[in-house]
Amino acid sequence: MAEETPNEKTEKTDLDEDIAMALVNHVISTPDDSGETDPRTKYPSEEFEPQTQDYPGWTEAMNPRPDHGEQSYVGHHRMMGMRTLITGGDSGIGRAVAIAYAREGADVAFTYLPEEEQDAEQTVQLIEDAGSRALALPGDLQDEEFCQEVIAQAVAEFDGLNVLVNNAGFQMTTSEGIEDLNSEQFDRTFKTNVYALFWLTKAALPHMKPGAAIINTSSIQGYHPSPSLIDYAATKAAINSMTFSLAEALGPKGIRVNAVAPGPVWTPLQPPTQPAEKIEKFGQDTPLGRAGQPAELAATYVLLATEESSYISGSVIGVTGGKHLA
Repeated sequence: MAEETPNEKTEKTDLDEDIAMALVNHVISTPDDSGETDPRTKYPSEEFEPQTQDYPGWTEAMNPRPDHGEQSYVGHHRMMGMRTLITGGDSGIGRAVAIAYAREGADVAFTYLPEEEQDAEQTVQLIEDAGSRALALPGDLQDEEFCQEVIAQAVAEFDGLNVLVNNAGFQMTTSEGIEDLNSEQFDRTFKTNVYALFWLTKAALPHMKPGAAIINTSSIQGYHPSPSLIDYAATKAAINSMTFSLAEALGPKGIRVNAVAPGPVWTPLQPPTQPAEKIEKFGQDTPLGRAGQPAELAATYVLLATEESSYISGSVIGVTGGKHLA
């Protein structure tokens, strides 16, 4: 038997570590005799460890770490040559979408807050490891000029834009509802979640041709608002309405507009914005009995970006663990 070289040993060790981490995170699930995987146990369903972080939160500090599809998402060349922009792509749902788009063959630009540089660097590496071009754009989406610059830079770098994913969002719970919701937080939530969608979409449209797609990130909060998330829930209801209006307005131009409405998903946004006692039981009240993982939303964003969904526009697709949107 031939002796392994040092490089082969290193690669094998790295692969073994990746598989071990996937098993720990329940990324690799064991199907039953029928070949099916129980969605209740695909990921850990026990209570989370109580934890807090400073906003905006970091992936490495979470326990357990979210699964963005680093080890599990397999591309099928469905987005070859596409030019995409994802807001809030450094972590959470945005990173999962970035990984999926890159592995499907798309080039990926994404925005992030400057404080999230560490997460952004990891996302860039994951995109480039997939063989795609990455463009990381730090800044604050509350600034209209930055939103316009983001579109201009993505178009200049990739020579066009096929898919815009308005994903970035701000939320912060208020313990007493409207009584401790101040104007500063209200403005920040609406500027990040709604104004930015307006500014980005308006700037992107001159560069989008028939066949292009706009995908917005809504939330179950847009349908079933929590008293502690008054401003956030209101922005998600606004995003639903804007999705419907834009789909009707842009359909005649051959541009589809849809939204994805996640339920409770384990992302770095949660520990900094929720009380520790709520984090402990996060997602336990869903019919599937657990929180979702960012990787579980990626395929929906791929579907809405590709020709497989050519007759889907003006829809909000729920990825909620069984909670209904109606």
